[in-house]
Amino acid sequence: MSEPELDGAILQRDQKTYAIVARTPLGLVTPDALESIARAARKFNIPILKLTSAQRIALVGIEPQDVPEVWKELGLEVGRAVEPCMHYVQACPGTEVCRFGQQDSLGMGARLDKEFTGMDLPAKAKIGVSGCPMNCGESYMRDFGCFGKKKGWTVVVGGNAGAKPRIGDIIAEDVSEDQVMALARKYFDFYKSNAKPKERTAKFLNRVGIDEVKKAVLG
Repeated sequence: MSEPELDGAILQRDQKTYAIVARTPLGLVTPDALESIARAARKFNIPILKLTSAQRIALVGIEPQDVPEVWKELGLEVGRAVEPCMHYVQACPGTEVCRFGQQDSLGMGARLDKEFTGMDLPAKAKIGVSGCPMNCGESYMRDFGCFGKKKGWTVVVGGNAGAKPRIGDIIAEDVSEDQVMALARKYFDFYKSNAKPKERTAKFLNRVGIDEVKKAVLG
């Protein structure tokens, strides 16, 4: 089966079946989307449905010949999981519903998602948006993150989880939504222009140093 037909599919441990990840921006899903996922799971006997740490839904154990038809049944976008690009933006509920929220993390996340998700990059990247300093959106552990305080947003870069975690560096505080967007553009432009192929932002920051990043992004 050719590459396009297996768009977004990830070969599993059994070396026979595949997993796909449905794109659910900011972890928000509609009743229609949930119904289409349930319908596809029943129709194609998909054994595992998994909520991921990226606030997405993985359908696991799909037979290779079923992958294209599962995507048709879902009617949802592909959630990128392995390609060198911006994979996703995750966000907590923020001031929309959370009593601890200090900024609109869903609104901020939606702006970042619209502009950056799917952007080609030297390596995979992720964005985390949190409505308060408790950082439920994992802002410190993402390639680019921001979290809300009463006076505005704090911006963090170079975070990473995984086997060698790295806490991100703060580069700006008390900034507006528009300023967050401008900083994100400058940061990823600098990263794209200077990173090595497959070099994640955490390794990039360790190599070039936070001072060089600040010069490029804040100058």
